[in-house]
Amino acid sequence: MSRKLLIVTTVASTLNAFLLPFADHFRGLGWTVDAAAAGIDGDPRCARHFDRTWELGWSRSPRDPGGLRAAAEIRRLVGEGGYDVVHVHTPIAGFVTRFALRGLRRSRGLKVVYTAHGLHSHPEGGAPANAAFCALERLAGRWTDALVVINREDEAYARTHRLAGRGALYQMPGIGVDLERYSREQTDPGAVAAVRAEIGLAPEDKMLLMVAEFSPGKRHSDAVTAFARMEGDAGAPAIPRSERPGAPLAPAPPAPRVHLVLAGDGVTKEKVRALVSALGLSERVHLLGIRDDVPVLLATAEALVLPSEREGLPRVVLEAMAMGTPVIGSRIRGTTELLEGGCGFLFELGDVDALAAAMRQAIEEPAVAKSMAAAARLRVERYALPRVIEMHQQMYEALLRSSPAELRCADAVPARN
Repeated sequence: MSRKLLIVTTVASTLNAFLLPFADHFRGLGWTVDAAAAGIDGDPRCARHFDRTWELGWSRSPRDPGGLRAAAEIRRLVGEGGYDVVHVHTPIAGFVTRFALRGLRRSRGLKVVYTAHGLHSHPEGGAPANAAFCALERLAGRWTDALVVINREDEAYARTHRLAGRGALYQMPGIGVDLERYSREQTDPGAVAAVRAEIGLAPEDKMLLMVAEFSPGKRHSDAVTAFARMEGDAGAPAIPRSERPGAPLAPAPPAPRVHLVLAGDGVTKEKVRALVSALGLSERVHLLGIRDDVPVLLATAEALVLPSEREGLPRVVLEAMAMGTPVIGSRIRGTTELLEGGCGFLFELGDVDALAAAMRQAIEEPAVAKSMAAAARLRVERYALPRVIEMHQQMYEALLRSSPAELRCADAVPARN
């Protein structure tokens, strides 16, 4: 019997960034796979990967009244669509969709799955905000057949606070990373040379990279400030002398310069650009905008930098690990899970001096950085995209049999609360 799956996200960019391979897989099994999100109308990629797409009138702001209209629309299209599973991602969509479908779950046997890409209740959040988010998640848990979390801290928190309600709780290793695309062996050296030329790197120059949406929580200003301090603390390069006493100084090789490249877009971009200018770094800090050549950027960089304050299980870190690119990350949920045990440089959140020191070490001690990257490359295998998709298939099949405990993946944790 053919199954019908609806994937719901707040905005279409989430579908494009993470979920198209899941749609392809289940359509390949003969399922009907549709999608609903804001901004999906006219999106050519979504049109190619889903059977049907539905435009929803909400936004990423919890204050947007469009969420109520979207709830009615979701209830209508699911009621008419005859879906077996609705899988929703991202917080706004996650709450509104589960609220909208609470009656259909009982009357039609619909299975509703929510993936939390990092719970909003987290150690770096304030107590009032955490309490509010926890209360909302517990409420929505009453309308959820399966809650999926993607790191072990969230799994422990969800279990302790009973966020899955009477549903099943699953921990999965992220949303998957494509190890074929993110492979240094598959990266064209000519493309790397083209990127270096585009940025204006001399042959001896080095590059640090940050790939992230420009938003307050990603803390681009920490990366820029640390970069300025790293450069300010760097000593002048030694000038080699001839071994012959009294000989003139030998010509000095060109001194390498380090560049910081920021790929992405968002609300804080112009503020970061102003900081770069104020620090006199405009020639060596480059804001590239949104890029579709992230594997090439990672192959070009000496290290990836991610100083953010909240993550679920950051895929850009997984992508860097797959590419064999060293990673410098803040010691927070998700990032620590990936980099601990010598798989990357970790620094305390907000400690700009420690971040500057890690940047300098990654540049000046390449053997140490490469050793960490090699360990990370071994670890990333368990996060491979086909493996994560297979785990989702097993979860859906178990839910549709009304027996979540039948899931037998080592990294998924089914639990009746």
